[in-house]
Amino acid sequence: MTERKNASKESRNRIIMIGILVVALLICLFVPAVNSGIKEAFRVLRKADMAQIAEYIRGYGAWAVAVSFLLMILQSIVAPIPAFFITLANSMIWGWWKGAILSWSSAMAGAALCFYIARVLGRDVVRKFATEGALQSVEKFFARFGKQSIMICRLLPFVPFDPVSYAAGLTPMSFWSFFIATGLGQLPATILYSYFGGQLTGGAQALMYGLIGLFSLSLIAYIGKKIYDDRQQKREPRK
Repeated sequence: MTERKNASKESRNRIIMIGILVVALLICLFVPAVNSGIKEAFRVLRKADMAQIAEYIRGYGAWAVAVSFLLMILQSIVAPIPAFFITLANSMIWGWWKGAILSWSSAMAGAALCFYIARVLGRDVVRKFATEGALQSVEKFFARFGKQSIMICRLLPFVPFDPVSYAAGLTPMSFWSFFIATGLGQLPATILYSYFGGQLTGGAQALMYGLIGLFSLSLIAYIGKKIYDDRQQKREPRK
């Protein structure tokens, strides 16, 4: 009886999620204003230029907060662009703490949506949004570091947001474990990038990019070494 209820609930959730995605797709394709707006958003995001992203968001005036929120969610779902640039743009427009609140909350909403798309619709649908190679890479990372991998990935500014969220949704990990780990990992990074990014310009800003890149490479190198050492230990014959 319980299994039937669970199966019925999963089926209902799947139908609801598919319905939402179909409606969203139809709106994007057949409502001219929405279609052109999304194309422009992708054009701006692909350039990965903080100043241009900030200018684009400011252009919406009173709707700027909503546009920034939706832009972060769009980035989370389909755009292979780090949320880092939107976070910096938000801090330029609204100041570091207001920008940090907006960036963190919108990133959390995007992460939750990606997780549930994967959890409800499964791998075949997720492949439409993220490549199989990216999913497999993240899954191997999960297998090695478990729940901690979510926090590590969120601390790295140049790790695309969506493959991590989708891959987590394909695992037995509970939503709240994922959500809390994402929130904890995302919060210090968001505050740091918002505080320093919004105040720096020119050469100082370029230096910040360089330091963040160096930090990311160092952390990736450390993780790679840990994985390599673990594999070497498994290969060594037991005494």
